Amino acid sequence: MIVSLTGVYRGRTNDGVVVDVQGVGYEVQVPVSSFYGMAEPGGDIALRVHTHVREDTIALFGFSTALELQLFERLIAVSGIGPKLALAVLSGIEPDDLIQAVQRADVARLTAIPGVGKKTAERIALELKDRLAAMAPTVEPSPAGTLRDDLVSALVNLGYHRPALEKAVEAALKEDATATFEVALRRTLKRLSR
Repeated sequence: MIVSLTGVYRGRTNDGVVVDVQGVGYEVQVPVSSFYGMAEPGGDIALRVHTHVREDTIALFGFSTALELQLFERLIAVSGIGPKLALAVLSGIEPDDLIQAVQRADVARLTAIPGVGKKTAERIALELKDRLAAMAPTVEPSPAGTLRDDLVSALVNLGYHRPALEKAVEAALKEDATATFEVALRRTLKRLSR
């Protein structure tokens, strides 16, 4: 199994990039973030690689960071997500943003990624929440952030449509960021009933 490639970047193909390792060219599919960090053709390149083997093909997926590779491997472990869709996810969102979106179960942010529908986004959020917990930033959330998350969670559980409730929560918190949960919830519900 190939786990890394270090060689010379030879250029793009329809499906990825070509890495020349001592005269052998490997086609490696990479996310947009890794592609834009590469040198010009002829320059040195080092990629962490996931080797995906199926009965009819062997495909290499390359990443410039260990975090991207870890996220890719966790994404393809989600039922219904293959390597192409996992690569599209990593091309459509920064790794830290993906981790935060999964931790918050932010389906709206995940569905903004091209190729990710609502059911797939919900599956990603549900199946990866615990698996990505160790990768989550260790920064303590601000009280306003925690209150916002609590309000959004409560309103989603009550059946409100997420985009509408997020606007109402933001407006309620702008009115008074120091409000208690109960006060902020009442203000948000009042806005949603208009």
